[in-house]
Amino acid sequence: MNNLFLYCRAGYEKDCAAEIQDVANLFGVAGFVKAAKDAYVQFQCFTAEDADRLGRELSLERLIFARQMFVSSDLLTDLPVEDRISPIIEALAGAPKAGELRVETPDTNEAKELLTFCRKFTVPLRQVLKQQGKLLAKENYNRPIIHVCFLGSDKAFVGYSYSFNSSPYFMGIPRLKFPPAAPSRSTLKLDEAFIHFIPEDEAEQRLSGGLQAVDLGACPGGWTYQLVRRGMFVSAIDNGPMQDELMKSGQVTHFREDGFRYEPKRKNVYWLVCDMVEKPSRVAELVEQWAIKGWFQEAMFNLKLPMKSRYKEVSTILGRMDTILKENGLHHFTLRCKHLYHDRDEVTVHLSLLKS
Repeated sequence: MNNLFLYCRAGYEKDCAAEIQDVANLFGVAGFVKAAKDAYVQFQCFTAEDADRLGRELSLERLIFARQMFVSSDLLTDLPVEDRISPIIEALAGAPKAGELRVETPDTNEAKELLTFCRKFTVPLRQVLKQQGKLLAKENYNRPIIHVCFLGSDKAFVGYSYSFNSSPYFMGIPRLKFPPAAPSRSTLKLDEAFIHFIPEDEAEQRLSGGLQAVDLGACPGGWTYQLVRRGMFVSAIDNGPMQDELMKSGQVTHFREDGFRYEPKRKNVYWLVCDMVEKPSRVAELVEQWAIKGWFQEAMFNLKLPMKSRYKEVSTILGRMDTILKENGLHHFTLRCKHLYHDRDEVTVHLSLLKS
């Protein structure tokens, strides 16, 4: 197994491919993108050891455009209808003993039609894997994960990921329910961002009730809703109207001002959030100025993406932010970025000024 298989959003294959090629070079791993289509990328290394090293040491969290990744075989084709399992078992000969099995597809409408087949196929495959000693008798989420990704009922990639470097979600997709009381579907973006970037054991402290927050470009209140439901007090900055129900909560103060000109009245702002439709470089510069002035402790903001060279654009902006913050005396910060499932043509960035 000398490949790394990565799931991404359909239409972002070139960005995911450019990123894995770039990062693999930084790791000193030689290889090339073998396929980049239909919501997945296959990166081929020259040795199985290099592929395993990427699967083990290249943090999935570091990658912007990959939702999930696993060390994989070449594409298995012409799987016989009467026995698909034997070729899969044979391809898994070099995989470590696993504690979990996931039978998946890429995130495209065509591939998702296979999900019923995948669910039914999981049961007999799991039984044989246990009999062959490739899968523990009882699920163990601390052990590696076996992945089988079907592109069609007769073709699939198979492989494994390490539990400490793998998405906990099937196909790398968190399933969040839209709250009917929220004023817009954009609320799911911030909900997913908090889940993704804030460790569960720290959420009670960092997302607790009573914290002060500022939402730039708030209307009609999709992101404010997530802050309010966690008990925070929000200064909502936007010239447009806010949802009436949010205003009735008593936790929101609406300032009809331009988010790029607003200066916080309070000096104890914990969260700055921003989902404005604006040039990504301009939003980044705005957050930089807030950080340099010490106006928040953590920020969550979206960068709208251009039509082309999206990976290059995001990398350039993040690199510039890192440099500018350090040049202005900020050295204890973390800057992370992810193309989340509920993002569309944007990425979500988390900037924390908390001292580690």
